[in-house]
Amino acid sequence: MIIVHHLNDSRSQRILWLLEELALPYEIRRYQRDPVTRLAPPELTAVHPLGKSPVITDGGRTVHESGAIIDYVIRRHGAGRLAPAMGSDAYETYNQWMHYAEGSAMLPLMLQLYVARLGEGGAPLQPRIDSELSNHLGYIDRALAGRDWIMGEALSGADIQLSFVGEIAGVFGRLDGFPNLKAWVERFQARSAYRAALDKGGAYSFLRN
Repeated sequence: MIIVHHLNDSRSQRILWLLEELALPYEIRRYQRDPVTRLAPPELTAVHPLGKSPVITDGGRTVHESGAIIDYVIRRHGAGRLAPAMGSDAYETYNQWMHYAEGSAMLPLMLQLYVARLGEGGAPLQPRIDSELSNHLGYIDRALAGRDWIMGEALSGADIQLSFVGEIAGVFGRLDGFPNLKAWVERFQARSAYRAALDKGGAYSFLRN
């Protein structure tokens, strides 16, 4: 049985979505952010020393980092679903999107999050952040032109991994001007598996509606 160590309002919501898409049985162990600091509770360090979420346990194995979890679950339990065949050209493209989501696309969004807390002190950084956000959101928007999902006609693990990028961009009001990206967020948030994951995961601040 896969156990998801689920932190409210976090990237672990997309792991619940993944498991719902694959119709896999799983258990949720819940952790709540500190209402003042928004940090994860210290109890998560008993699961993994970093004290971060998402983390899953599967038998005797503990897996952390969203991309690694998505890759692990799809390879071990996906039965060929949600990823191209390994070794194919499509898989190489898929793998790049999997790494891109957290390796590049999330950085300007996280900078926006922290710089916004500085008020006027963060103003000198804002033009560079705006430039990088336009660069990355434009890149994803162009990749989605003429297709429903990042790999084409079918949802894949890359969409699930990238989903948090689109959701955070929406929270910051950055989706206007990127119609393909905006439509993609609306499309995946309407999926029945996504909605089932919301029902099980609890309150989530990153919905567009």
